[in-house]
Amino acid sequence: MDEVGYRPNSAARALKSGRFRTIGVILVTMSSFGNMRTLDAVATAAAAAGYSITLLPVALPTQGEVAGAVNRLAEQAVDGIVIIMEAHILDRNDVTVPTGLPVVIVDSDAGARYTVVDTDQTEGARLATQHLLDLGHQRVWHIAGPESSYSAGRRTASWRQTLAAAGAAVPPVLVGDWNAQSGYEHGVRLAADPAVTAIFASNDQMALGVMRAMHEAGRSVPASCSVVGFDDMSEADAFWPPLTTVHQDFGQVGRLCIEKLLAQIDSPAAVGAGTTIVPTHLVMRASTAPPPRT
Repeated sequence: MDEVGYRPNSAARALKSGRFRTIGVILVTMSSFGNMRTLDAVATAAAAAGYSITLLPVALPTQGEVAGAVNRLAEQAVDGIVIIMEAHILDRNDVTVPTGLPVVIVDSDAGARYTVVDTDQTEGARLATQHLLDLGHQRVWHIAGPESSYSAGRRTASWRQTLAAAGAAVPPVLVGDWNAQSGYEHGVRLAADPAVTAIFASNDQMALGVMRAMHEAGRSVPASCSVVGFDDMSEADAFWPPLTTVHQDFGQVGRLCIEKLLAQIDSPAAVGAGTTIVPTHLVMRASTAPPPRT
C-alpha cells in the first residue's frame, strides 16, 4: 500500500456502509466560554469514536438562522447533528429537524421533542446563592447572562427561588452579556453601595469584572463583598482572590452528546426524547466570606 501510494476512499466506504463518519455541529455563538468548552468536548469525544466534525456557526440566534443551518447540514454528508444551543429557540415549534436525522441538543428546554444534554443549571445556581446566604449575607445580588439565553434564565430563576425560600429580599436582576466588561460596569454601580455585600455572577468572566470594580473602589473581596461565579473556567483559581464558583463538567456533556448521537445512528428507535442532566457542584475558594460586621 505504501509503495503504490494507496489511500482508502472514504466516499466509497460511505456508499457501502451508509456511514460518512462525520457529525455536524451547529453552534449558535462562539463568544461564550461555555459554548467553546462544550464544542471542544464534543469534538474530542467524536474523534475518540472515529468521527470528524463539520462545524456550522450561526451568526444570529433566530429561528430562521438555526433552521437554515439544520437544513444545510441535512443536505451534506453527515450522520447526525449536535446543536449547541444557548437561546430559547428549539423549545418552541418554529424549528424542526428533518425526520430520520439523528440529533442531540445541548443547553435547551426541548427535551419533550429531542434528545437533550445539559448541566444542572438550577442546582448550580441554588448552591451558589445558598452558600452566600449560609455565610450570613442578607441580600444576594445577581448579574445574569443575556435574556435570550436558556442557561442564564435557569440560573436567574433558581437564584430568585432560593432567596424566596429563605425569606430573603430579592434585588433587581442586573443583566450582562457574559463578558468581563459587563460585569465590571455593573460592579462599579454595586461597589458604590456599601450595603452590597454578596454578588452571584452568572459566569466567571462577569465575576472577574465585578472583582476588578470592587478593587478599584477600595473594597476588599471577600472582606467587604463576597463574589461567586459560574463555570469554573481553568483560570478561576488564578483570579485574585481565587474565585468561588460553580463547576460544570463540559467533558461529560461532550461524551454524553456523542454517546447518545451514536446510539441513535446505530438504532434510531433506541434513544427517544428526553433530557439528561450532568450534575454541577460548588468549588469554594477565597472570594467568599461572612459579611463585614457593622
